[in-house]
Amino acid sequence: MLKAEHLYKSFGKEAVLKDLNMEVKKGSVYGLAGINGAGKSTLLRIIAGVYKADQGTVTLEGKDTFLASEIRKSISFVADEPYCPSGATIQSMRLFYECMYDFDGALFDSYCRTFDLPPSKPMSAFSKGMKRRTALLFALCTHPELILLDEAYDGLEPLAKLQFRRILAERMEEEGISAIISSHSLRELEDICDAFGILENGAICTGGDLLEMKEKLHRFQAAFAEEMDKDSFKDLDILSFSREGRVIQMVVRGDVEEVRASLMKHHPLLLDVLPVSLEELFVSELESRGIYHE
Repeated sequence: MLKAEHLYKSFGKEAVLKDLNMEVKKGSVYGLAGINGAGKSTLLRIIAGVYKADQGTVTLEGKDTFLASEIRKSISFVADEPYCPSGATIQSMRLFYECMYDFDGALFDSYCRTFDLPPSKPMSAFSKGMKRRTALLFALCTHPELILLDEAYDGLEPLAKLQFRRILAERMEEEGISAIISSHSLRELEDICDAFGILENGAICTGGDLLEMKEKLHRFQAAFAEEMDKDSFKDLDILSFSREGRVIQMVVRGDVEEVRASLMKHHPLLLDVLPVSLEELFVSELESRGIYHE
């Protein structure tokens, strides 16, 4: 299990993380969401041991990821802009990884074919998608306990996304690895993640099991004979509310039948209950805090 406890991190006078706490269970894929500048990349770098937190600790299986070099070898970090040395090829980078990590040459050969990557071609000539595929290739070949992916799908072609999701599922089933994935594409996170956290104002403002959270949130669409406003439903825990004439839409937290019964007291002409996506959950949570408005 990964644990981040009471993390603080500032750059100069700018506080990026403030008393952040999170847990990622072994074998889980954790989706990290947040608006631009929320601190997602900083958090991943602290977990990887690249940055040192000003206060607090990050432990993987009970070992500090900044202090314990042996545990850092079990973490693969793919940055949002993967770096490669001038003149490097995939083959020359393989030699580096073989010196530093428990590198699996058989997986390397297999994934080179899967991702259609030329081992001897200079990486400086690669497209953005090829560089991303290369970074994922090396991350997967070190038998990590934890993979950190910052904007994992950025630049990946649709086929490469499908291949990566399949390979990650295989590694999780065979080796029990965990993953933390940050991405602007919340729809893609929803396809692969079983847990999530929303980073806002330097801390995880909400998170947990994705399925359990979605079972507690529902989007209601209703039409009434008279115009209704948000104050008409003060007994409900409303995260987002919109109205067009006599038709309202709102995302509500709570038991679906209890919410339905409360709405029925207002005698709706029409009442539909719709599922909530991770993207709607994210927007609704931030709207409820006055952070995000469409």
